[in-house]
Amino acid sequence: MIYLDQAATSFPKPPEVREAVMRCLAEYAVNPGRGDHQLVRRAQEQVSLARRRAAELFHIRHPERILFFLNATQAINQAIKGLVRPGDHVIASGMEHNAVRRPLLHLQRNGVEVTFLKGDRWGVPTAEEVDSALRENTRLVILNHASNVTGAIADIGAVGQRLRQKGVAFMVDAAQSAGVLPINVEEMGIHLLAFAGHKGLYGPQGVGGLYISEELDLVPLIHGGTGIHSSDADQPVSLPERYESGTLNTPGLAGLAAGLEIVLARGVDAIFRHEWELIQHLQSELEQIPGVTVYGPPLGQPKVGVLSFQVEGYHSEEVAILLDEHFRIAVRGGLHCAPLVHERLGTLGSGTVRASVGLFNTHDEIGKLVAAVRELI
Repeated sequence: MIYLDQAATSFPKPPEVREAVMRCLAEYAVNPGRGDHQLVRRAQEQVSLARRRAAELFHIRHPERILFFLNATQAINQAIKGLVRPGDHVIASGMEHNAVRRPLLHLQRNGVEVTFLKGDRWGVPTAEEVDSALRENTRLVILNHASNVTGAIADIGAVGQRLRQKGVAFMVDAAQSAGVLPINVEEMGIHLLAFAGHKGLYGPQGVGGLYISEELDLVPLIHGGTGIHSSDADQPVSLPERYESGTLNTPGLAGLAAGLEIVLARGVDAIFRHEWELIQHLQSELEQIPGVTVYGPPLGQPKVGVLSFQVEGYHSEEVAILLDEHFRIAVRGGLHCAPLVHERLGTLGSGTVRASVGLFNTHDEIGKLVAAVRELI
């Protein structure tokens, strides 16, 4: 099977990640932070290792300000709902995933003002467009770092610097960019950074994270046992315990720590270059096929390893099914949980076929996808 659905989740997982998960399950899959015996200490060390490596990747000075959740969607919900209150104004881009769009629309029905920026033809706003949308009550600006539909990349550094001058909180959804694009929360003025552990960081499913700046104090969405101050009625104020009630996914975090080690060793620049070259190869070939329409930044421009296209005469999901059943190639058809982008592209009715690559995909696999699409035509 040729797997070109890396934007959904990375697969297959590297051997180091699989081994780390299995080692944890076999040797120390106990509850970190609950008790003080040697198994607990070993589990806690793996959790702390994942935090430290994520802090190194994102240039975060205090690892304890990285909070772990089951996925990026939970992290995003904690960030938005923990900060925004009725009467506040929130700005988001036209390239946002439903993980951002739906929480904002829910809050909009409950007294929060929401602006979705139009952006360019791919939904990416400029710093000037963000600036012009600011109001006196703007509490938060949310920006998707890289589109899961077109691969388009937002200039989060320019936006973050502008918002820092205005004193407005800035949140970045790095689900598609973590491990692929350089992220420096200090230099880029990021107050909140949500990331998935199972995509470009190569960890298993069931792991996501959120960085919270020292400038912010969010209301926890979940209250409960944290392993410390158990006699207190109130939630602890210390991080990360304040936001990590309940048992963490220790095997998943052990796998994430291993995945982060791979990313740090390879380097995000090298990973980006590999994925970019693959997607440039695919785009250059598909654009030469009559009846195929490609969506996204032109050849030669920066983009992550995602490409959307349509095949004339087919619904996008039909193409995905045919590629799976007849060519053993895994891609994704539809709207990719990002209707705002498809509305901008004019593909809301039929969606697009999305091919997405990762560190371990090859040019040979790209060639086989191109050949399969030619056969469909």
